[in-house]
Amino acid sequence: MGLYDELSIFTGNANPELAKAVCRYVGVPLGRMDVFEFSNENTFVKINESVRGNDVFIIQPTSSPVNRSIMELLIIIDAMKRASAGRITAVIPYYSYGRTDKKDQPRVPITARLIADMLQVAGAERVLTIDLHAGQIQGFFNIPVDELTATYLLTDYFKQKRLSNPVVVSPDLGSVKRARSFAEPLGASIAIVEKRRVGNQDKSEVMNLIGTVKGQPAILVDDEIDTGGSITQAARAVLEFGATEVYACCAHPVLSGAAVSILQDSPLTEIVCTDTIPIPPEKMLPNITVLSVANLLGETIQRIHTGASVGMLFRQI
Repeated sequence: MGLYDELSIFTGNANPELAKAVCRYVGVPLGRMDVFEFSNENTFVKINESVRGNDVFIIQPTSSPVNRSIMELLIIIDAMKRASAGRITAVIPYYSYGRTDKKDQPRVPITARLIADMLQVAGAERVLTIDLHAGQIQGFFNIPVDELTATYLLTDYFKQKRLSNPVVVSPDLGSVKRARSFAEPLGASIAIVEKRRVGNQDKSEVMNLIGTVKGQPAILVDDEIDTGGSITQAARAVLEFGATEVYACCAHPVLSGAAVSILQDSPLTEIVCTDTIPIPPEKMLPNITVLSVANLLGETIQRIHTGASVGMLFRQI
């Protein structure tokens, strides 16, 4: 009997390639399961192997199509629970609705909390995720949440580029802590783009730059790139303030709407992201570099399964 004989890894349709890569790292086969949609748009799940008593990990980012991905995850969790799985961990590399984490207007929902409630009601006993939009989302759960970060993976990449005196730029005031964490291992200074978002529109107005970027390469850091508007606007502002070139960096390449055409027309030298969300071929621009989080997730899954420290992980990966 091997060490991981009772560990099972399954996936829905959101990012099967990432799940396969995680399985290769862990050394277990991907669990056999049917997940499809009937013509009436009802999702059907059938587990094709025994999971009774197993430590089950379900890898499913809640990315596009978002609501279908969420329903797949919930139904898979329910199926695992009814199949007598020993423990069910929802591995959600990208947690959608993360921006809706508070009531910032009258009569609006807190959807990030609703998703957390649904996952727990479905039967998830643990959540493993990467770079939540807001850290307080962990507190929406009454079950253990392990939030990993892709920061070390991304900073290692930029260390290898050996940029001369780079400055890490936060594209808004809310991402300052993330920018500081990114800048520290690079030994870089930070700057902040101060912007104002216009209502509920997916656009914002750049106001000012706090800090200096003149004569330096700049690295814009955010948790996700969605429509590409904010990051492109920030890149142009940084160049106007004297940066020599601008890179964009994020964990989650959401790339919704007209993101591809917006980023194509942007002055960004390179866009560096991870594979928490799969990028379809038609959205893969020549200047996009994708780093894999498979080893990070695989190592964490092993540690959770064996009861080893997850906190020690970042000293060894």
